[in-house]
Amino acid sequence: MERVLQGHQIKDLNSKDLNKIMPGNKKTATPSLSVEIGGIRLKNPLMAASGVFGYGEEYGSLVDLNQFGAIVVKGISLTPREGNPIPRICETPCGMLNAIGLQNIGIDAFIVEKLPYLCGFDVPVIVNIFGQNITEFEELAGRLDSTNGISAIELNISCPNVKKGGMEFGKDPKMTYELVSSVKKITRLPVIAKLSPNVSDIVEIAKAARDGGADGLSLINTILGMAIDIDTRRPRLANITGGLSGPAIKPIAIRMVWEVSNAIDIPIIGIGGICSHEDAIEFFLAGATAVAVGTAHFIDPRIMIDIIRGLAGYMIRHKIEDVRDLIGGLKLS
Repeated sequence: MERVLQGHQIKDLNSKDLNKIMPGNKKTATPSLSVEIGGIRLKNPLMAASGVFGYGEEYGSLVDLNQFGAIVVKGISLTPREGNPIPRICETPCGMLNAIGLQNIGIDAFIVEKLPYLCGFDVPVIVNIFGQNITEFEELAGRLDSTNGISAIELNISCPNVKKGGMEFGKDPKMTYELVSSVKKITRLPVIAKLSPNVSDIVEIAKAARDGGADGLSLINTILGMAIDIDTRRPRLANITGGLSGPAIKPIAIRMVWEVSNAIDIPIIGIGGICSHEDAIEFFLAGATAVAVGTAHFIDPRIMIDIIRGLAGYMIRHKIEDVRDLIGGLKLS
């Protein structure tokens, strides 16, 4: 997997830089990294993206989860799912393809077995949910609304609506609006819509989600791709196609964040190929309020800590007191 991060290695800060950003240093003012998404205060704008970070416990022995801005757990459905047959992950130049098939333990087991562990940390927990129809989304939202320890809900609108012939919710503005507005009626929790890039006009879908009452947007989800083993002449994934993630999709994700941020005024969580603080800053300048890190965790479980420190170091060097001053700071002339 080394190729995934080719050209994106994290530069270690020297001890002098680290001392500047560690709590308790009174000689140098620590820059403010706090942001807000849908009424949720994040101590910093770095979030663990849904899917790659599991339920959080998988990484708990490797990194201090308290240092994260938020954790988005992997997609949860009403009942457990086994996912797709293997192989369901393969490496590609500057990224990876996955066709996990939304494997998860179901809402009941999540609440009983996984949530208590996450509640032991001082970090907002956002639950990604998906269903085959609006009724399933509503039931999931209702369950989470009445459960302590949940800060927000993220809607995976890249799922197929079986009642509409299998068309993805997030590919049709009307379906996007209907899904978001229906869930908003069920829960008092902030609702974040995770948008698919596999559409002709991402801004149209984003506006539909906003009009439906979304408190924030996550973009982008993975891009549909495929890889073939030329020796066997067979697809590298049993599912044939899968979602492309990693540095390869970052330019597309930044472009979509910029387009959406110029069209609507609700917070955006930028996702796609973030491997360094430089990557994160690009998303902020394009208009993202926060960013979520996914594929890079496969390379370095501590990648988020490196990015947080790198971001603070960058702000100190450039005399930026508040990370919010970076949001939408792209200069066109």
